Amino acid sequence: MPRLTLSAPTRRPPSRLRPALLVTALGLALACAGAARAQSLQSLYEAAREYDAAYRSARAQADSVVFKAEQSRALRRPTVSATGAATYNDSETPYATTLNATTNQQSIALSAQQSLFNRANDRTIDQAERSIEVAQAQLLQVEQDLIVRVAQAYFDVLGAADALATVQTSKKATAEQLASAKRNFEVGTATITDTREAQAKYDLVLAAELAAENDLNLKRLALGSVVGRRGIEPKRMAEPVVLPQVLPAEMEEWVTRADEVNPSLKALRLSLDIARLEIEKAKAGHLPTVGVSASVTDAYTRLTATARNGAFSGSGTGLTSNVALQVNVPLFAGYSVENRVKETLSLEEKTASDLEAGRRSVAQNTRGAFLGVQSLIAQVKALEAAESSNKLAVEASELGYKVGVRVNIDVLNAQTQLFQTQRDLARARYDVIVNSLKLRQAAGLLGPQDVLAVDTLLAR
Repeated sequence: MPRLTLSAPTRRPPSRLRPALLVTALGLALACAGAARAQSLQSLYEAAREYDAAYRSARAQADSVVFKAEQSRALRRPTVSATGAATYNDSETPYATTLNATTNQQSIALSAQQSLFNRANDRTIDQAERSIEVAQAQLLQVEQDLIVRVAQAYFDVLGAADALATVQTSKKATAEQLASAKRNFEVGTATITDTREAQAKYDLVLAAELAAENDLNLKRLALGSVVGRRGIEPKRMAEPVVLPQVLPAEMEEWVTRADEVNPSLKALRLSLDIARLEIEKAKAGHLPTVGVSASVTDAYTRLTATARNGAFSGSGTGLTSNVALQVNVPLFAGYSVENRVKETLSLEEKTASDLEAGRRSVAQNTRGAFLGVQSLIAQVKALEAAESSNKLAVEASELGYKVGVRVNIDVLNAQTQLFQTQRDLARARYDVIVNSLKLRQAAGLLGPQDVLAVDTLLAR
């Protein structure tokens, strides 16, 4: 049976709520619902710095390295110790002049040592200082990762909210389509097939709405797990949306910057320095060490003796001081020093290879991130053009419906296509922002100032 179009006098007018107005109304509803608790990206990032376990672990690790380095610096400082002793001795010697003797002695000593030359200790201290810089670079890596994780979770929530709004809009349009099909079937201008197709489409939209609601809840839970808060409502993008430019515009400039400042490469270069210092420390096994020691001992002694010809007792104090220059010259250690040097040379080669592999990986990741951002920017431009075209298509469908060459379903389908395009456009804009942060992370340039820059793109 051919499909009939309702005549103009009996046609129900389509919904006059324009797509742009509907999206605006949905956005305002969401904003009003969460206005009291809307959070900026900056505030959530600050909360994550205090809550995220991985970042707190890295920060504690960096703090511990500072104290460990101080332990190494103690190798250049003098050591001082005090000791005290009390001794009581009672002895009997039969068949001798002195048959019984008792000695009671108390002493206190103060000693000090100072290393004058020890090449191994010097290189250990140098390694400890490099380790502080390694820990700082590793902490910066974790901080950059935290920024990206917070931003990703933040815009995932916004994207899920947009997807739910699109499904709910499609649900409304499909409900109108179903009602129209039922009316047309009642008046005999459509078959039961049209009604069943509309019902099936409406049921699918209901299932999609449940999935979108669940996805939104999961995205909110994921954001809450990063920042340690519940009931978060991220701020939406400010209108009109103006995405920041990616500067520098040349890919190789990003690669050059990444090679210079990327924290992972910095940590690898410092590790190579530490490996080279380890070689020098191993070679120091052949070198002498020089140190000086000094001690002062004050002792009090009391002696009581019983002999065949009578008894004797006496007491006295004595002060003893000592200063010594100690030189230790290694002669032979069973080839352990030679093998230790060979071991450190191999480890240096390994660290150098790790550095080269890291440079190649960072360069590849930076190029990939740059191309990804450029592709997303092109997608945004294409979707903006598609949005304009879909708006014209909606207007044309509404006009065609007025003159009787289009049916209500055509108008609803055009509106649904517009809503989906607007959803995809918003998602692409979010991806541009997040992937721009990832690009700066790959280059090692990401920092808290970039979070503030993203905050300027959000609604006040």
